[in-house]
Amino acid sequence: MIKDLVKDEAILSTPCEPATAEDAPVVQDLIDTLSSIEDASCLAANQIGVTKNLFVYQDDKGENHAMFNAKILMALGGAKVYESCLTHEDPVHVTRFAKIKVSYDELVDGQLKTRRRDFTGWVAQMIQHMVDHCKGKYV
Repeated sequence: MIKDLVKDEAILSTPCEPATAEDAPVVQDLIDTLSSIEDASCLAANQIGVTKNLFVYQDDKGENHAMFNAKILMALGGAKVYESCLTHEDPVHVTRFAKIKVSYDELVDGQLKTRRRDFTGWVAQMIQHMVDHCKGKYV
């Protein structure tokens, strides 16, 4: 279901609780909402009012991916970039890394399975942005 975007600083700056397999319906709400916004490529659960450590992003092929409880384990190649956000008015100057290693849970057959994977470029930047959202980092 398409949800309204939350722009309340109190909600967006609250660290999210760990997500569980029972939060799976939120994934569809995130995908539906993301698909309804032109030029959007990632969305965290707290941006639709659900304070769970969960987000979706679209890869370079436009395919949706959900990450539960993502943590950045390693980051290389930091640089200052300007980022826009669906739930913030103005672009911000922030440090992002060209390559990251992420530990996250993926929903497989109704259960969360832990994964580790390296990401680079634009996808790495989106994941860093989403992890910040889930930490309650109000940039």
